[in-house]
Parts: sequence; structure tokens; C-alpha cells
Amino acid sequence: MTSVTGERLQKVLAQLGLGSRREAEAWIRAGRLTVNGRPAVLGMRVGSQDQVKLDGRTVRRTLAAAAAPVFLCHRSPGEPLLPARGAAATAEAVAVSIAERLPRRAGRRFISISPMPNVDGGLELLTADGAIAERLQRAVHAMEAEFSLRVRGELSETQQQAIRDGALDSGARVQVLDLEANGGEGSNRWYRLLAQGASGNQIRQLLERQAVTLARVLRTRLGTLELPRTLARSHWQQLTTEQLDSLTHAPRA
Repeated sequence: MTSVTGERLQKVLAQLGLGSRREAEAWIRAGRLTVNGRPAVLGMRVGSQDQVKLDGRTVRRTLAAAAAPVFLCHRSPGEPLLPARGAAATAEAVAVSIAERLPRRAGRRFISISPMPNVDGGLELLTADGAIAERLQRAVHAMEAEFSLRVRGELSETQQQAIRDGALDSGARVQVLDLEANGGEGSNRWYRLLAQGASGNQIRQLLERQAVTLARVLRTRLGTLELPRTLARSHWQQLTTEQLDSLTHAPRA
């Protein structure tokens, strides 16, 4: 008999980093999951004594008692954040991702929160806890994010005003809070951009639609988290409980 007071099966699997809740629901519909030898059904709850199997293999639930850690990573532009999958995984000389170098005790499959485009980098967040990932992803939409931009040439006043207006191709708008020159000379100029709830993809689109040639976009702050100057590229650090609480309970705009 399964538990009537435990967690929903899809939530447990997400917390273990095996996949998102939607993926777990798809596995249930496909008959890939069993609980105590019987096919799982949507809405089923499981307790600590229930035996869960995916494709006939027992799901280890050692992480269920405590949330998996969240890692703040300093990604270099172009460096893979997550392991390559599908056709990309079979290509020769695939670089080892940051996730593959994280401690094995932290989880089996990592989820990225609002990742930057592959060509860009800076501050990234990874966790194997699907529930925490969902909470963080929702919170990101209300967070201030700061970006360091390296562009070819100096931005004209017209370009700067258009960027501040925040219009995207879809007709939506990014709330740009600040844009200022931040050094550089010759063909390379740096700018600091502060936006509310903006993804890296939106920032790149925002500038490229003004015929700006972007050489690099780095995220340097996300909500209350700043990319530490002492954190070398390709390295990471685990968020403290205080940092995570501050991030997930940040006041909404």
C-alpha cells in the first residue's frame, strides 16, 4: 500500500534531480514508473518506505531527506554548463561541462536556472533539486540582474535610448533600469546594464536588434547574489542557507 501522507511522486523525483515534474508525469503516463511493484498513477503519493522504480531500476532516495545544494558557478563564455545530450554528445572532443565536475554527492542530474546563452557567461546557478530549481526560476522573473557588455565600438545616443526602451522582437519589453559606459578603448567598449527580470537571451536580443555587435555578455549579479571577484572562471561555490533564503525570498517588484 502506498502512502497517503507522503509527497507526490513527481515532486520526489524532481527533488532527486532525475527530471522535472512534467517529465516525471510523462514517465507515469508511459508506464515507466512503478511503486511497490505496481504501475504508478498521476497524483500518487509516496513515503520513505515505498519502493520506486524507473524502467525497472530502483530509484535511490538518499537526497530526499535533505535538499540538494545550489551552486553558484563562474562560467567562461562558450563553456558548457550541462552535459551534451543527443547528437551533440556523440561529437568528438566535447568539452567537459561544469555540471560534470560538481561533487557527485550533490546529485546525478543538474538543472540550470535561467542560463545564459552558450556564447556568453558569468554567474550561473545549478542544482539537482527540481523543487528548488522551480522556486528559483519563478523568483528570477522578479529579480534585478546586472550584465557586463563588451561591444564593438561606442554606442550612439540613439542606440542607448532604444536599449533603455527595452523593446523586443515579440513586442514585449524588458525593464531596463540603468545603462552606462564602463570603460574600454578603441574598438572594444564595456557597458554596465541593469534590468528587472531579464534573461541573458533577452539582453542579447535587445542589443542585437539595435545593430550592436556584441563581443561578450557576462552576468555579474542576479538578485542578491554577486559574482565573487575571487571566484575563478570554471569554478563554483555552494550557496549558504542564508544566501539561498535571501534569493528565494527577495521582495517582488
